[in-house]
Amino acid sequence: MGLYIETLIRADPDELWDRTQQPEQHRRWDLWFTGIDYLPRTPGKPQHFRYTTRVLPCLTVAGVGVAAGDRHHPEGTRTSVLRFSSPDPLSLIEDGSGYWRYIPAENGIRFLTGYHYRSRWGRFGRLVDRLAFRPLMRWATAWSFDRLRLWCERGIPPERSLRYALGDSTVRLLAVVLAVVAVPVASLAVAALAVLLPPLPFTPAARRCLRHPPERTGSAPPAPPAALIAPETS
Repeated sequence: MGLYIETLIRADPDELWDRTQQPEQHRRWDLWFTGIDYLPRTPGKPQHFRYTTRVLPCLTVAGVGVAAGDRHHPEGTRTSVLRFSSPDPLSLIEDGSGYWRYIPAENGIRFLTGYHYRSRWGRFGRLVDRLAFRPLMRWATAWSFDRLRLWCERGIPPERSLRYALGDSTVRLLAVVLAVVAVPVASLAVAALAVLLPPLPFTPAARRCLRHPPERTGSAPPAPPAALIAPETS
């Protein structure tokens, strides 16, 4: 089963394109990437890149990818497609492919992604993916999209919005701890409020993004053209 995330961003299309396509800007807002570096490119060939992801403070996994193509349509829609893989045995993801789409809307740009991947470690890996990794990946992608939205719409740098998010989470956690210590009978109610209360407008939140294709007349956007995701030929 593939993953799908969508948000609406009120921003200049070229600015949004640059902040998602330029490695030095992309890694600022995307939780999944600690580093993204383009490799030397042969004229006429797709762009290859190397990425790293910090799983724990002392554990980083690495992989490689290729920007399989992008396409600009006359009506303003843009599509960017990539393939990726990791030879690192510590990486649950073995390989996969995905796309970003930028669809002009009446009040902004529908920025969405869809991707598929294969897990390693056999049956155990599939179980870990289903129960923990995939939900975490879906949440982190949605949270990152909202972080990008705040950067584009409100001018809040990703580094600052991360601090806002950490502060918000700390306050909620402290409220629960104080309730448990001071008023145990109310601790469950306080915990529920800590989870259900909406985040502040300047704090990134995954809940603001769609996790499934919306129900629209004409259905959700189709998958990228096969020509964009076909294996590279020599």
